[in-house]
Amino acid sequence: LRDMHSPRAWMFLGGAALLIGVVAPLVAPAYMVPLLGKFLCFGIAALAMDLVWGYAGILSLGHGLFFALGGYGMGMYLMRVIAGEGVYRSNLPDFMVFLDWKQLPWYWHGFQSFPFAMVMSLVAPGLLALVFGWFMFRSRIRGVYLSIVTQALTYAATLFFFQNAAGFGGNNGLTDFKRILGASLHDPATRKILYLASAIALFGTYLLCRFVVTSRLGRVVTAVRDAELKSRFCGYESTNFKLFIWTLSAILCALAGALYVPQVGIINPSEMQPSNSIEMAIWVAVGGRGTLGGAVLGAWLVNGGKSWLTAALPSAWLYALGALFVAVTLFLPDGLVGLGSKVGSKFRSKSLRPPT
Repeated sequence: LRDMHSPRAWMFLGGAALLIGVVAPLVAPAYMVPLLGKFLCFGIAALAMDLVWGYAGILSLGHGLFFALGGYGMGMYLMRVIAGEGVYRSNLPDFMVFLDWKQLPWYWHGFQSFPFAMVMSLVAPGLLALVFGWFMFRSRIRGVYLSIVTQALTYAATLFFFQNAAGFGGNNGLTDFKRILGASLHDPATRKILYLASAIALFGTYLLCRFVVTSRLGRVVTAVRDAELKSRFCGYESTNFKLFIWTLSAILCALAGALYVPQVGIINPSEMQPSNSIEMAIWVAVGGRGTLGGAVLGAWLVNGGKSWLTAALPSAWLYALGALFVAVTLFLPDGLVGLGSKVGSKFRSKSLRPPT
């Protein structure tokens, strides 16, 4: 899959798209469709993380914030369309009536429109990433210090969203969604459509990321990652390149969050806590940094294990996740994709070796 001009790569992508986008929701039980759709959203988030970490060398521990902001944008739309149908029969969302809000906050206006909500779900996180990234990269913050700063941003936002006065539902967040574009979210057909939309978004995100990293811009970004001072000496303003990749990655992560919320039925501040951002980094590390496809594979494998372990051994999941990250760091620095490449090259070398 590294060579997108290869017919074999396109055949593989076409087969995978058909299998994941069409066959899976038809053969899977109805209760599994939202879970599989959630995995597709995690795949988009993993691609966003791989773009900024694997290719730009920026280890962000704040991408959970962008994921959650995209989810909140969609959640605000889903809450606005059911206003007046709850217990309090008010034009305000139920949680606002319960908290004795007298009028709708200004930043909630317009979210009764689906196109407006989708645009804001992407634009708001993108603007936050652009402004924050401009100050961060202009200050020449890099390495572990950059990771700490992004984590601090996420933690501050988490504390803000936990407050009832923020107007986003506080600790409970936004939930009890019923419809999207007039269709019931509990209808199996709607769930399959949301799954299909997530599959299309995942493959579109993959192709966009592949286009970016194989373009001249992507090669410069990789050069900045490997030797920033030399790149600047050659005339490339590294700040602009890193800022572009950072902002694009944040928007893609927000897209994943916007698709995630209608399928799981809730969004609250726990989605933006730093541990979620660390999990995203683990997905990419397990699959393989700088491979795109490996990042998606890592997201699916880790979350599949999480779904099984949290049901079978709830108290063991965090220990297993930590052990997995340590093991990958020590023994599989290139992830599962790198391991597969090494095994494949050994087999090819043996098959090409002349008989003695």
